[in-house]
Amino acid sequence: MSSQTPETDNAQASDAIAIHGVDHLEIVVGNAAQAAYFLEHAYGLAHTAYCGLETGQRDSASYVLQQGQVRLVVTGTLGGQDALATHHARHGDAVRSIALTVPDATAAFEHAVAHGATSAGAPQETADQHGRVVTSSIRAYGDIVHTFVERDNYTGPFMPGFEETKAGSAAASLFTCVDHVVGNVELGRMNEWVAYYERVFGMTEMLHLTGDDISTEYSALMSKVLTDGSGRVKFPINEPADGLRKSQIEEFLDFHRGPGVQHVALTTEDIVSTVAELRSRGVKFLTVPPSYYESLGDRIGEIEQDHAALREQGILVDRDDEGYLLQIFTKPLGDRPTLFFEIIERRGARGFGAGNFKALFEAIEREQERRGNLLRSASATRAPP
Repeated sequence: MSSQTPETDNAQASDAIAIHGVDHLEIVVGNAAQAAYFLEHAYGLAHTAYCGLETGQRDSASYVLQQGQVRLVVTGTLGGQDALATHHARHGDAVRSIALTVPDATAAFEHAVAHGATSAGAPQETADQHGRVVTSSIRAYGDIVHTFVERDNYTGPFMPGFEETKAGSAAASLFTCVDHVVGNVELGRMNEWVAYYERVFGMTEMLHLTGDDISTEYSALMSKVLTDGSGRVKFPINEPADGLRKSQIEEFLDFHRGPGVQHVALTTEDIVSTVAELRSRGVKFLTVPPSYYESLGDRIGEIEQDHAALREQGILVDRDDEGYLLQIFTKPLGDRPTLFFEIIERRGARGFGAGNFKALFEAIEREQERRGNLLRSASATRAPP
């Protein structure tokens, strides 16, 4: 499973791939049945579709979890000696595919390849009694692929080959859509991948944050945010920056064994009640010190949410020229300190909480220190290349 190596020129495509939004995220896991149960019961997602031995799929099992426009697919190997097993052995529980809904999966694929992308799967049509779906895919950073999904004429639960599942608990009303998907890449590669998304997708850079913007006393990172023309798809890309200690990006790259998706941000319309509900279901969040909330009104201005409720739930607040946002970050979903979720509520703001970065990264550093991964001299299973 090789990574596409982007060209380094910054020539941007004269036209862009039409994207309707994030179709789904596929997460490769060690045990898909248990991962599905966790997402259903901890995060309130509905188990809506299934593909496995019972449906004629012999080498893998996939469970579709959905709420609003959020759709996660957890997939595990059944044989243990295939590409899925290799992916999981290297990365642990990790995102493999960021799938995008497009009006024409063939045209999107041809455009991407013509602008320098490497194919991960030529256009393929599948059909059942519910209609037809066309998919194609290209390689991105690390072992990530982007899958183009054309499903305008499909009425089934997910894809041909999946059966509808009505068992399990009903979905909670917590999330509405995927706000953004954050990728971590190696030092010196961020600008290459920014150029890749500009050239291949026709995306534009909406935000650039340097190590001076995103730093603590000990560590730093750099970030750029790419978005499509509609603003519905946002891809921040991070790389480590020089610091006295190991940054969260370096820790991710060590334990993920290369570039990959660091976190997925899920939008909610009422973050206070959503976080309270998630806590009651056992979800664990990063914590910030009580001092963060001192003089919050002076820093942020007037907001609708009660400050005491924000303090109680550990929710962060930031403001930009267009409004404010509220956000909180979960602890890693699995044993490795890699993939996690962000919960975000936007009240007009289009940014990503830059004013919260110092408090957030200090919270992450406290977790790194507990794991023994903060000092550069720590012998924390640095992955082979």
